[in-house]
Amino acid sequence: MKKLLLGSASPRRKQLLEMLDVPFEVVHIDCDEHFPAHLKEEQIPMYLSRQKALAYKKLSDNDLLLTADTIVWIDGHMLGKPKDADEAKQMLRMLSGQTHIVYTGVTLRWRNPFVPKEGLRGRPHPKEMEQTKTIYDSTAVTFSELTDSQIDYYIENYRPFDKAGAYGCQDWIGATAISSIEGSFYNVMGLPVHLVAQELQARKMLIK
Repeated sequence: MKKLLLGSASPRRKQLLEMLDVPFEVVHIDCDEHFPAHLKEEQIPMYLSRQKALAYKKLSDNDLLLTADTIVWIDGHMLGKPKDADEAKQMLRMLSGQTHIVYTGVTLRWRNPFVPKEGLRGRPHPKEMEQTKTIYDSTAVTFSELTDSQIDYYIENYRPFDKAGAYGCQDWIGATAISSIEGSFYNVMGLPVHLVAQELQARKMLIK
């Protein structure tokens, strides 16, 4: 039995992972979240989630590390977390009356128990001792038209500066302004729980 580690400071990801009834520990990871300019759509959160996983330096033999990253994609542009209220307003005006795609990349990292300690070629190869797997999910979200008053109210009262696209589907703006969702609701919150469940089931860490 492996020990599940969640490499995320997001309270929403913690809440979603708790739904699976699998014990886990939250670990802190410092990671540069810049990405190559040529990456598009799902490539961006897949890259960032993998970078987060590789940045963790305390992986043990029985650990299974899970990291994730979520972005909003609209009209060829990536929306991450807004730096301030002005940027949040700009993002929400872009989303108003439009359909956008939410992508979440998830990376699993673990030790490979089948590689001998001396390495495959008779000498130490630390990278051979580890494996990573990165997956992603996408969800189409449609917003109704937002007024400036609604945007101002939401930002002032909910301060969505830690959320990709400057909104949370589970709070006030989701209840009042999201007209349709095609795909996983939980993916929009920040973690495609059904895909994570499949990976844990494959590793006999979750009831199948």
